[in-house]
Amino acid sequence: MPERIRHAPLGNKKVKQPNAEVHIITDQCKGCGFCIKFCPKKVLEESQEINARGVHPPKILDESKCIICSFCTAVCPDFAIFVVEKPCKEERHIKHD
Repeated sequence: MPERIRHAPLGNKKVKQPNAEVHIITDQCKGCGFCIKFCPKKVLEESQEINARGVHPPKILDESKCIICSFCTAVCPDFAIFVVEKPCKEERHIKHD
């Protein structure tokens, strides 16, 4: 019988959280609140600001909590929010030949 190969447990190494950059197009927002409601990390909340449509768009509470799941982007009916990953500090200093 062949010998079984043993692997390290999957959760053995810490996974580095991505560096998120949340973009809100405030005047495109109609204030439905879906992005706020469905954010699993509670990154957003309703702002006191009033946009061109006369509603309160979301504001960012803590961008560092964002895991770039993009639920906010997926549920926004007005395409008023999107998230991109910021490069790590180490990646910024790497020069490509």
